[in-house]
Amino acid sequence: MAVELYNDGRHKCIAFYDLVSGDGIQANQFLIVNGNHSALLDPGGDLTYNDLFMQSYKYLFTKNLEYIIGSHQDPDVISSLGKWLIGSDCKVIVPALWERFIPHFTQPGKVKKRLIGIPEQGMNIYLGDAEIKALPAHFLHSEGNFHFYDPISKILFSGDLGASLIDANHNNPVTDFESHIAHMKWFHQRYMGGNRACRLWVNMIRDLDVEWIVPQHGRSFKGKEMINKFLDWIENLECGVDLITQDTYRIP
Repeated sequence: MAVELYNDGRHKCIAFYDLVSGDGIQANQFLIVNGNHSALLDPGGDLTYNDLFMQSYKYLFTKNLEYIIGSHQDPDVISSLGKWLIGSDCKVIVPALWERFIPHFTQPGKVKKRLIGIPEQGMNIYLGDAEIKALPAHFLHSEGNFHFYDPISKILFSGDLGASLIDANHNNPVTDFESHIAHMKWFHQRYMGGNRACRLWVNMIRDLDVEWIVPQHGRSFKGKEMINKFLDWIENLECGVDLITQDTYRIP
């Protein structure tokens, strides 16, 4: 079901936690609405499209969907793109690094003049009278990767960073960080590029006024105390290339 993360009457942030069925990895989808303007963040693939279309309908008329925004190129992020392009007049915002890969999710010619690339340094995305900040998150985990910060709600949509692999209660924020680490550690060690990227990202985020970190998978981190615990943890985590040895590269 749709869960309102923020609603001041004009500006809304809505999360969809339980749309994936079958064998696919659980994934969260997000809708930001500002007045008559709206954007879907990481809308997912065919496993989520029909339910997301129906559940988001009460917040927008599909033809008024202004943007589909993808943090990176994974199929659980944006492989339903072709259907949204047919069903709406939206434009597509994706990392510039992946601009030439994204058309593989659509029919030929469908993204022509509708694709906007996010430059390496990030950008501001204007939605009505709101400004969504696309923040560099390279190698966390994708080479060209971005997170999205909404200054009105003070929510950071953090993609795969902060993701957890749990079976239920995806819409409940984390309350016991230490026990939650077990649901995050393997995923981050395997999917994040390395500690240097983690540390530089944390340095950037500490300069933002963030009240809620909401990842693409699993549970979120709400409130300064829980956010700081997550930042401290990821800042010191060895992952990715930090953990490889010659044993990683052996002839089978």
